[in-house]
Amino acid sequence: MRTLRIGVLALQGDVSEHIDITNATLREMGLEGEAVIVKEKDRLDEIHGLIIPGGESTTIGRMAERYEMISKIKNAAFAGMPIFGTCSGLILMAKKVRDAKIGEMNQPTLGLLDVEVIRNAFGRQRESFEISLKIPKIGKNPFPGVFIRAPAIASILSKDVEVLASYEDKIVAVQQNNLIGIAFHPELTDDTRLHEFFIGMILKSPFKDRISKANS
Repeated sequence: MRTLRIGVLALQGDVSEHIDITNATLREMGLEGEAVIVKEKDRLDEIHGLIIPGGESTTIGRMAERYEMISKIKNAAFAGMPIFGTCSGLILMAKKVRDAKIGEMNQPTLGLLDVEVIRNAFGRQRESFEISLKIPKIGKNPFPGVFIRAPAIASILSKDVEVLASYEDKIVAVQQNNLIGIAFHPELTDDTRLHEFFIGMILKSPFKDRISKANS
């Protein structure tokens, strides 16, 4: 396999933070690779996995729609590309979205994860907090969960969805096959375990082999 290229959707949000922690994680894992910015749809043909960062989900969704990236990301996901959505990235990946105060939202989404997500489930900016989360799939030690205007998963719509973590009876992290969606911001911590887990998914992905052959 050639150098791993992990894309970070760079339409708005915590792009540089994800670039930095992904590159640090690759170094820690002893892997040759880099995190790359994805602003145009054609860049999706050059990566092995995609991170959708936190930010403003409505803005990111509308920009992705304007730049004709929605269908291309969906096609990549259906082909097996691992995708990792954090905070608003989780919202964008969900099949159903509603706001804690406004109710059902009519915003562009990818509709990939079989979940219903509530925006601002823990309150607005002033209610931001950090807690220790138990995520057994990445190890015994708790993970520092940074919640900023965080969503939560209200319901699971398919038996294919695995709950990875919960907080106060709210689901805050899930995996569905090649997709991960979490409600918090791992890129704002020094803990690389979730990014390691995601990279591990890429290394096992058939999509990695498909792209490698195409570029060989």
